[in-house]
Amino acid sequence: MENPCMKHGAFGWFELMTTDVEAAKTFYKDLFGWEYETVPIPGSEYTIVKVDGVAVAGIMAMVEECKGMSTSWDIYVTVNDVDATVTSVTELGGKVLRAAFDIPEVGRFCQVQDPQGAVIMAMSYLKK
Repeated sequence: MENPCMKHGAFGWFELMTTDVEAAKTFYKDLFGWEYETVPIPGSEYTIVKVDGVAVAGIMAMVEECKGMSTSWDIYVTVNDVDATVTSVTELGGKVLRAAFDIPEVGRFCQVQDPQGAVIMAMSYLKK
């Protein structure tokens, strides 16, 4: 059965980038009963958030290039082609805040801003 989150235009992933991963994990576990699985990533760890054993989101420490920014939840929208999305964003009056780049073994993503200032991520996943 095809995962509906992997279709072009669907919300595919949610991710918290925070300055205190452990405090965030405690807060959300107590609030929602979330389960966690921590996996290594280059130079750090990534926490997968699970509900009833199903991965639904991620939590990670603030990366160096984002230091000084506010802790925030990011929304990822699945797209067929991140590079084509980058082109469309600028044609439609938006801004590219983080150029498209590859996440090994996951896919390719970018961060964009719509003409009103809202920020969202676009992600193309590797076919597995």
